[in-house]
Amino acid sequence: MFPNPQSALPLPERPSLEHYRKLAKDLVKAFRSGSLQPDDPIREFALRKFSEQCTLTAAQLVIARSYGFENWPKFTKHLERLAKNSPVSRFEEAADAIAGGDIVTLKRLLREDPKLVQARSTREHRATLLHYVSANGVESYRQKTPGNIVEITQVLLEAGAEIDAIAEVYGGKCTTLDLAATSIHPVRAGVLEELLQYLLDQGADIGLASVRGCLGNGRPAGAEFLAAHGARLNLAEAAGIGRLDLVEELFEHAPVELRNEGLIYACGYGRNDVVEFLLRKGVNLSAHRADGQTPLHMAVIGGHLETVKLLLRHNPPLEATNVYGGTVWGQTLWSAAHGGDADRYIAILETLAAAGAKIGERHTPVNAPVDRWLAEHGSAAEPGWYWFGEKP
Repeated sequence: MFPNPQSALPLPERPSLEHYRKLAKDLVKAFRSGSLQPDDPIREFALRKFSEQCTLTAAQLVIARSYGFENWPKFTKHLERLAKNSPVSRFEEAADAIAGGDIVTLKRLLREDPKLVQARSTREHRATLLHYVSANGVESYRQKTPGNIVEITQVLLEAGAEIDAIAEVYGGKCTTLDLAATSIHPVRAGVLEELLQYLLDQGADIGLASVRGCLGNGRPAGAEFLAAHGARLNLAEAAGIGRLDLVEELFEHAPVELRNEGLIYACGYGRNDVVEFLLRKGVNLSAHRADGQTPLHMAVIGGHLETVKLLLRHNPPLEATNVYGGTVWGQTLWSAAHGGDADRYIAILETLAAAGAKIGERHTPVNAPVDRWLAEHGSAAEPGWYWFGEKP
């Protein structure tokens, strides 16, 4: 359901139920008068919801969903419990302590309320405190990995946290190990392997973690760690982590869907020996993910020039579009504009142009080096253009 629990907005220190009751009424009035503007997440969501139905109940649902709750009654109940020293208020304080690395406060809360370690969030994801150490799946403003996260995890487990407890996130049932392996924040903090290893040492069930989830979320380090520690792999997962030996072993009996997925993962992570094997076996270069990204799109997203060159020798579809309307050329520009190394992406553009990719006369601004290269090849940056989903 939109918005998802991870998009939940933070509540103020002393939230007022009356304030939100009034806000719901104001949203309805503003929409009916034509003055409602999408100038914050709640109002933006309200405009989408009111296109279906503009009622006070709909406005209340908008507010509840914006803060991570399934409905208005659950939201108001949460606010009522926050107003006093309750298990809910203590849970919220503990979750903040985990995200902030405040181990002193966390220990105090667990000491004062031993049942807290088994409690669950009243938000839609129903996470336990242990899930918060993964910095994934929970509300985004609490998705942080402090340097002492392994020590915090130890505190929670020694207090009796259930190591394989399930949280209802991402459309499925996820454990802390699974969420941590697919999280970017432990990677950025430099503690991913230490955290995963500690969870495994304490008995986390690796069978409940998803290598595919890691690969699908751009987390090869998590995928490789899980595979190295006994996670079972299908052909697509083996391809994504570069296990050519296993890909060769599994290929004959793997369904077409896994073969296609394997090529897509291998291209996305630059596993060129696997790519070559799958191409020799005739795996379809026009195959794509649900979002329309083909193997060549994925090679571009990963910035893998040699993989791009390898694929181009097999005549992949250059003008196939993803669900955003982006060709491989367009995807290259988007990737270059969103953190990609300019020199690497210029080399990819040169390679695609030599292969016949269409260069438009105008393009959305990328960055100074790429824009200069594009100008030299007849494409001018259009200042008034913005990337899909971005506001001027």
